[in-house]
Amino acid sequence: MRRAFFVLAGVAAFVLLWEGYKVVGSPDGTVLFGVRVLPRADDLSMPHLWTVLQRLGRPELTGGRPVWIVVLQACAFTFGITAVGFLIGATVGLVLAVVMQRFRIVERGLLPYVILSQTVPLVALAPLVAGWGGTIMPPWATVAVIASYLAFFPVAVGMLRGLQSPSASGVELMRSYAAGWWRTLVKLRFPASLPYLFPALRLAGAAAVVGAVVGEISTGTRGGIGRLIIEYSREATSDPAKVYTAMLGAALLGLFVAGAVSLLEVPLMRHRRHVEVVTL
Repeated sequence: MRRAFFVLAGVAAFVLLWEGYKVVGSPDGTVLFGVRVLPRADDLSMPHLWTVLQRLGRPELTGGRPVWIVVLQACAFTFGITAVGFLIGATVGLVLAVVMQRFRIVERGLLPYVILSQTVPLVALAPLVAGWGGTIMPPWATVAVIASYLAFFPVAVGMLRGLQSPSASGVELMRSYAAGWWRTLVKLRFPASLPYLFPALRLAGAAAVVGAVVGEISTGTRGGIGRLIIEYSREATSDPAKVYTAMLGAALLGLFVAGAVSLLEVPLMRHRRHVEVVTL
């Protein structure tokens, strides 16, 4: 109930800020020292939110399907790619975290490059990935690889921090039981890493959505919400609300993926608390 309240409060705050700025904002935007710091408040740049919702119910083209159906199908297509990219990225991140925790020399040598990998602009990397894999992979698989590129980083860093979180006394206790590295990993380090893992997975899910959308735009993959944003942007001057319907779909897709990951947290964290109580 608390989470639902905060979600509704966030939506209400966003609506008030959007519509409030349209009331007090300038049609030419807010300029400070010759630089526009806030967008234009006219209907072409910032249509009313109810106008966007109304546009969802009207046909995409004359006699065509309603916009909400088109957006929903595009989100479903992107969600499939996102799921594949998320699974690949999460798996790679978990493996990297375990290897870096096991071998300190690997952590020292590899972690800087893991961090450095996220400084490469995705819009510059996506065409390269599409060029490398265009001959051996279908377009959707190329986009999934791009999504996994963004997804692996938070999992690798968060899981590494979680695996290193057990206290020295806990590790010494496992050694006193003659527990090897693998048993210590399963019985001590992995349960201790769950509070670090799930926030990382939520970030990875949202990052995978961003990577899939950018990948669809950069590679020209049709059928997804990224391509739909580009197509609707061409009609921004004549139908600005239509552009925001695709953006709304992408935002809701990111929230849906993060929420789906959060559902996995409930049973595992409940099991962790049960194990802790039994151990105590």
